[in-house]
Amino acid sequence: MSNQPLDTNSTLLKKSTQRVFSSIILALLFVTIIAGTSENMHGQMLKMGAYFWPDYFILRSDQAVVTCDLEFDLEQRLDEIEAEHAEESSDFDLFESEFDRDAARNSLLSQKQLCEGQHQAAEIYKQQFTVWVQIFRTVEHGLASVSLLAIDHQRLTLILLLAFAAVVTTWKKCHIAFRSIHSRLDHKVSNIGQFIANGSLGLSTVLFIKGSYESGTVVDKPELLIILSLAAFTLCAINLYQLKNPGQVLEKEGSIGKAFLSIPIHSIMLLAASFQFFVAEGHFPGISIYFTQIFQLTNLHLAIGLYILVGMLLKETLVGAKLFDILKPWHLPPEFLAFIAIAMLAFPTAYTGASGIIIIAMGAVVYQEMRRVGTRRQLSLAVTAMTGSGVVLRPCLLVVGIAILNKEVVTDELFHWGFKVFLLSMVVFAVFAMITRKDPIKLTPASVALKPSLSNAVHFLPYIAILAAVLFAYDFILDAELDEFTAPVILPVIVIAILWFERSFSRDFIERNKTAKASPTLSKAFTLAVDNSAIQIGALLMLMACSFTVGGMIERGGGTLVIPEAFGSIYLTMAFLIVFLIFIGMVMDPFGALILVSGTIAPVAYANGIHPIHFWMTCLMAFELGYLSPPVSLNHLLTRQVVGDEEVELALKEGNNFYYRHERLLLPLMVMGTTLMIVAFAPLYYMNSWL
Repeated sequence: MSNQPLDTNSTLLKKSTQRVFSSIILALLFVTIIAGTSENMHGQMLKMGAYFWPDYFILRSDQAVVTCDLEFDLEQRLDEIEAEHAEESSDFDLFESEFDRDAARNSLLSQKQLCEGQHQAAEIYKQQFTVWVQIFRTVEHGLASVSLLAIDHQRLTLILLLAFAAVVTTWKKCHIAFRSIHSRLDHKVSNIGQFIANGSLGLSTVLFIKGSYESGTVVDKPELLIILSLAAFTLCAINLYQLKNPGQVLEKEGSIGKAFLSIPIHSIMLLAASFQFFVAEGHFPGISIYFTQIFQLTNLHLAIGLYILVGMLLKETLVGAKLFDILKPWHLPPEFLAFIAIAMLAFPTAYTGASGIIIIAMGAVVYQEMRRVGTRRQLSLAVTAMTGSGVVLRPCLLVVGIAILNKEVVTDELFHWGFKVFLLSMVVFAVFAMITRKDPIKLTPASVALKPSLSNAVHFLPYIAILAAVLFAYDFILDAELDEFTAPVILPVIVIAILWFERSFSRDFIERNKTAKASPTLSKAFTLAVDNSAIQIGALLMLMACSFTVGGMIERGGGTLVIPEAFGSIYLTMAFLIVFLIFIGMVMDPFGALILVSGTIAPVAYANGIHPIHFWMTCLMAFELGYLSPPVSLNHLLTRQVVGDEEVELALKEGNNFYYRHERLLLPLMVMGTTLMIVAFAPLYYMNSWL
């Protein structure tokens, strides 16, 4: 009995600590939103200032003291200058030169013009500078300061977001691993592996700082490295605490092989990098150097945090439920619903730029709604893992990055062919879905299904209205349209508005929520979404940052040197590149992989006669296949991360033959593998057939 209050206090302490950390993470995300919004607001205020006061560009600056004399005698002044010139020339006979009166006149006229401008500005100040101008200017300058401050501290925001989120994820034991912890052995091996990995990161960062100062190298923003080292050692402390205090009932027996699979993937990456940089090379700062390459894409990784928040908030809404309710009266086969789900999720994926991001952000919603309409677990898991087909669509930042790093291609061409590749992948999916369907297609007649479908569509109209209202407000007030740059800022506002509408004005929320099972109140929904966001942000950002160390290993280890500069056949070239690209897709973050491929593999492809557009379309498809391919199968691991181990275990028990027992793995491999082969080799065959 004496332990009960202690346990209760411990639980309350843990909840309070997580709430504090989640609040900090939310504050950092809001800083990012405010930064983006304040920049647009400042631009609009400059336009408003110019509208109300045509001379606002003068009024927005502090009034300068005018000291110049506007009423001087030009000819008299020229005479004085000429006399001064003659006097100076007499002192230095060797350098005597003739006085250019016309040039001196032009110079004085220019000075007089500048003086007139200063006097005019002073007169404008005298006539137009009112208290209203002063108030407006103060607000405008404040917004400018906020925007500049946020931009200057973006990297600081990112490292703080990464640090606090990683602490939450580690504390909650929610890092992405090949296998969950089941036994005591799993627990020990996992925590020891994490401890060594985090310690290696912390040690590498400390040695990087020490070496930089000893060599006299100027370290840009050293506080970032200090925070990183403190975060790494904090994670070590958590690992030691959890090693002694499991906090859960575990099996006594376990397998050492399975235990190693319980080590989080990002820790495995750090352990491999530790061996490469510490043991093989003796380059101790190497881990830190490559880990901090995450700052090369600061805006993108901050946007990832916002996208995850959007996904967790969206999970607490009825948007997915009401959207699928429109389709429900037709009794579509599960395979056709899967087709629709992948097609719809392609466009959000295009905004996020990577399939892993959209799985973390919206995978739970997709899986939940697929199951709610009766789709089998294996197919639902397959669909969730395949929601990244939109990486080739406009306005994907990954494609924009390709164009930035490779002068051989432009975004318009990439997006043009990307759309065709996307259509091809959907056709391939439709073919395989129809071939592998379990039940015959029996659609409800339109005379029966149309009326209830339209009735359910009416309930979806408020969401369309909210979307339109927010987009109109941003466009009208802030002159900001929804694109790849503004989406991370605008989408959270849209989803928060939807949450507020549902909990405050939606008449059918309680009834419709019986199947969706969202949080009943706005505060609970928001709190739960923020807590889940903190966990998923830490898991994904740590994985993405550590993948840069893998890129460093490949780069320094000479992995790219195994690629010959010339091949005997263009088909052999493509086959070799595909294998290499799939491997990179397995082990690296897409943006880090893009940087590596642009500098090493792409030139080899161009030199061997592969068209740049053709190569990059193949590269994107190979990446996606890599994310779906064993032994890593990152997209499947992310799917398990958001749907839970229980659902995956239940799915393994389904199916009456080999295919349906492993459909979640086989269907994505068949679809993306076939699409990749067509994209890679069909253009080569077509071109050669015309030679």
